[in-house]
Amino acid sequence: MSSHSHLYGTCFIMFLLLSKLAFAQLSSNHYANTCPKALSTIKSIVHNAVVKEHRMGASLLRLHFHDCFVNGCDASVLLDDTSSFTGEKSASANVNSIRGFEVIDSVKSEVESLCPGVVSCADILAVAARDSVVAFGGPSWTVQLGRRDSTTASSSAVNTDIPSPLMDLNDLISNFAKKGLSAKEMVSLSGAHTIGQARCLLFRQRIYNETNIDSEFATSLKSNCPSSGGDDNLSSLDATSPVLFDNGYFRDLVNNKGVFHSDQQLFNGGSTDSQVTTYSTNIGTFYADFANAMVKMGNLSPLTGTDGQIRTNCRKIN
Repeated sequence: MSSHSHLYGTCFIMFLLLSKLAFAQLSSNHYANTCPKALSTIKSIVHNAVVKEHRMGASLLRLHFHDCFVNGCDASVLLDDTSSFTGEKSASANVNSIRGFEVIDSVKSEVESLCPGVVSCADILAVAARDSVVAFGGPSWTVQLGRRDSTTASSSAVNTDIPSPLMDLNDLISNFAKKGLSAKEMVSLSGAHTIGQARCLLFRQRIYNETNIDSEFATSLKSNCPSSGGDDNLSSLDATSPVLFDNGYFRDLVNNKGVFHSDQQLFNGGSTDSQVTTYSTNIGTFYADFANAMVKMGNLSPLTGTDGQIRTNCRKIN
């Protein structure tokens, strides 16, 4: 009996060690020896892309989010559809929405020429998201590296796991909770809307039918978003400082100037009002919480060790 107990105890300890080892496989210096120029190469290409088109910074940040929220940070979002494979790009929550793939292609091409078969597409997405925020004057953080790339994708999971701009507060909280992210982290991550643009289709109902919106703000949005037609017309999610990664988004919410229904839900008499108020007046607190939440999101179910692969082309499986 005691030998069985000893064996069980040994196995359990081994399980714990292996679990810690799997988590430890992500590290900030993963490419220090195998591809020392990887991070500087990504930063340079991202910076040039954002200078060329400001919107690209928000697009690259969003790509990482849409990747991590669907079966973990594994670059599944980058896989193109083929005759025998349906990827995530064409899912309703992504189609005509996510963009920036050409920038990722450029980065991948450059790092492949430096270090063939070493740097994963999933890590490129994580670093590009950080570098995009920094390019807009936002906070920096240490990106954990060592993710590997998936050989599968899930179109159906996109539509169940990506939060909708039409969600109420409770739905947003539960959506993020399913990924192990708290309500506080949900609000912090929503601050990414301080940059980027929204399609008229996704906020039309809010500006024409909702009452918890500043009337002059609603009128200004209507000028570029008619009650019918113009679905793809774009408006900034943070009209006050659209090309700065600051706390303007939260100041907008306090003034009932959230563009999406889901945005204004964060400041609408509910449990997250006080956090929004804090961020609206204390940019340092927002920056710190956002950076911490990005690191945590970037650790969602990464493929490590021998799982997955390092894609040569981010758009297709090797």
